[in-house]
Amino acid sequence: MEIPVIRNILEANSNLAGDLRMLFIRHGILALNLISSPGAGKTSLLERTLKDLQAEFRMAVIEGDLQTDNDARRVAATGAKAVQINTEGGCHLDAAMIRAALAHFDLSELDVLFIENVGNLVCPVEFDCGEDDKIALLSVTEGDDKPEKYPLLFNLASALVLNKVDLLPYVDFNLSQATHFATRLNRGLAVFEVSCRTGQGLHTWYDWLRARRATKKTT
Repeated sequence: MEIPVIRNILEANSNLAGDLRMLFIRHGILALNLISSPGAGKTSLLERTLKDLQAEFRMAVIEGDLQTDNDARRVAATGAKAVQINTEGGCHLDAAMIRAALAHFDLSELDVLFIENVGNLVCPVEFDCGEDDKIALLSVTEGDDKPEKYPLLFNLASALVLNKVDLLPYVDFNLSQATHFATRLNRGLAVFEVSCRTGQGLHTWYDWLRARRATKKTT
């Protein structure tokens, strides 16, 4: 009896992501995939970053949400180019979605591409979007044990942005414990303690972006 074997959807996605990665290399684009729970502050981080670094980099954003274009409109208000992807219930973006969205950009005019993934700590981690780095966001209004509960993201991420640190006096969140859990999983993880509301610590995140972008400049 013959049993049909269906091609692994992750394998097909990985192949396409590889093509995207080569495309970004050819154009010298730094592509960053931002992943967090809903409400951790991905869009707020992007708003501050796009405004503060607009004189240094040509930046654009691909926004992923189940519904609405609310976040894309917030991003566009900074002057950056934004493209919205509504997944209509899907829990993640994938490489095919990113490829379709890229048709709306002139890649020769981009230095940095941010992919704001759907708010979810599981599915988005498993689907490569051709990014150079996954960026994990965790806010202090969440549990400090999130790295232990969702280890794959923190294991694969290049950087962890711990957001809303201005609220630490008012919440039960152990900052050092969260950092310990995350860096135990990933010793090379860069950790930034920031407040997108006050601007605290954002300079460290910006310095990391500058360093990463420098590695992607075309010769």
